[in-house]
Amino acid sequence: MNGFPWSTFVPNLVWAAAAAFTVMLATFAVAVRAGVHRIVDVAWGIGFTAVAGVTFALSTGEGDLVRRLLVTSLTAVWGLRLAVHIGRRGRGHAEDPRYEAMLAKAPGSRNAYALRMVYLLQGALVWLVSLPVQAAQYVPGPPSALAWAGTALWAVGIGFEAVGDAQLARFRADPANRGRIMDRGLWAWTRHPNYFGDFCVWWGLFLLACDSPGAAAVSVVSPVVMSLLLTRGSGKRLLERHMADRPGYAEYRARTSGFLPRPPRPRGPGQA
Repeated sequence: MNGFPWSTFVPNLVWAAAAAFTVMLATFAVAVRAGVHRIVDVAWGIGFTAVAGVTFALSTGEGDLVRRLLVTSLTAVWGLRLAVHIGRRGRGHAEDPRYEAMLAKAPGSRNAYALRMVYLLQGALVWLVSLPVQAAQYVPGPPSALAWAGTALWAVGIGFEAVGDAQLARFRADPANRGRIMDRGLWAWTRHPNYFGDFCVWWGLFLLACDSPGAAAVSVVSPVVMSLLLTRGSGKRLLERHMADRPGYAEYRARTSGFLPRPPRPRGPGQA
């Protein structure tokens, strides 16, 4: 772990946490005024962008400039694209059913419960998951082949997310598809191209920190936690529970990979 500037990196952890919680608290204030807590999903990507920007400023004179610019830019592109996409998708909609179900169980004030269980929790997750973004900016020396491989993996991930989101938006915009299951394009290869894309993005950003054993050790928790969230936490598992009773979903599930992309299985007899 020699060569990693721990004395300057550790204080950055505090400022990064402050950036993440500032975004979430500001979003909470907006959500209370609007009466809709689904707005917090927009803040997820903005929070990571804020952490990357604060870390870039604090790491001046410490890490390699190319790596610092690279990891900050990749995080901001991913985070702001996600925020814009979620914001457009949710514009004009009522409360998200997930939050409505959670807040219906609130002991006392719904807003106070939302602050504890949604905003502060997500702020903590933003700080934790962004550890590679923070650590990479303090790594001395130019990016290695491993770091550039991480950049390529990030590109695959954001490609899956952006293309998958665009395909789903076009599908939903066609009235003829109302009540049907999206099983075209990337959605024929994996039931969750956006979650698979997130998986690639965060393992890619982790590789950007791996030129320093110390940075890699402190930040490996990030892609592991994100992978668990996407596959067993609030991502894939909850969405599939919600979709389970939709007509045609069982057949779609039987022929389409649950996460890692692969060619779809042939349709069974009688399937359109």
